[in-house]
Amino acid sequence: MSDAIDTTRPQAAGRFPLLTPAELSAEQRAVYDSVAGPPRGNGTFTVVYDDGSLAGPFNAMLLAPTLGNAVQALGAVLRFDSALDGRLRELVICAISADLDSAYEWYAHSRVAATVGIDEAELEHLRAGSMPPTLSPAERAALDLTRVLLQDTTVDDDTHARVLSHFGHAGVAELSLLVGYYRMLAGLLAVGDVPAPGTGP
Repeated sequence: MSDAIDTTRPQAAGRFPLLTPAELSAEQRAVYDSVAGPPRGNGTFTVVYDDGSLAGPFNAMLLAPTLGNAVQALGAVLRFDSALDGRLRELVICAISADLDSAYEWYAHSRVAATVGIDEAELEHLRAGSMPPTLSPAERAALDLTRVLLQDTTVDDDTHARVLSHFGHAGVAELSLLVGYYRMLAGLLAVGDVPAPGTGP
């Protein structure tokens, strides 16, 4: 994993047209400003390309700005105002990204993960779909719930009980919303065939 942030707009950025600031309506501009500004816009991965267009799922949010604004606001709460520990949050997001083979999500959150105490060996386990042996019981329970939510339509009593014992009802709700949010973003990225920066043709 390179630490460099590639802000060069790719020649092929997927199926959604990339919008520059000059092309935006007032409603789109409000979404743009929320995404491009801090704390998201000055983080560890590319959110804004050199020409001002948004990277990853954020450009697509401009195309449906009413929904896009609600989605980006939820994402901001989950990332920056969450009751969940940052390491736990990024373990879950990286597990989702690997399971759904979401290139931009993995690109972005493997970089965030490195800033919250997740090491390269743990990332390699997550990318391979295996459970890192270094996880705490709480982290293991959260990743078990994540995998159940990604693969099944029901959550068994044992998985629920273990997560509940570590996080309480509020934590179970927040974990479930976190998984749902990043699963939704992975779907948006898949529909748009959106590449990670530096990987397009």
